[in-house]
Amino acid sequence: MDSMSVLLEKINQKPGLYLGSPSVTALRHFLVGYKFARQEMGIAPNELELDFYHEFQPWLQRYFQIQTSNPWDKILLFKYLDEETAFSRFFQLWSAFRNRDKSQDIDPIMWDDSDDSLKLDEKVA
Repeated sequence: MDSMSVLLEKINQKPGLYLGSPSVTALRHFLVGYKFARQEMGIAPNELELDFYHEFQPWLQRYFQIQTSNPWDKILLFKYLDEETAFSRFFQLWSAFRNRDKSQDIDPIMWDDSDDSLKLDEKVA
């Protein structure tokens, strides 16, 4: 088990110790700080961390069938309406994310947004 998984399990077990309260917003802020601290110390992110940083938010969008530029904590708050429920659901979704079929990941550049109003060969003023 890698360090991020261990850390998230500790946070899930005792959110008050790490975040003050079970809050999905506080969790995202904590993880941003975790990423920053590791960068400042010259510690390269491992494969799981890179996967989380690059794929979790797009995966949530596909999971909930929504398109947004909002971060993952705001997506969860939109769906679950309160910090504690969104926090709790994060860990269930985190597990599903880790166990997903990665071959189904979609490059955001290739993601069809179903907007046919602008064709590649169409000239734009």
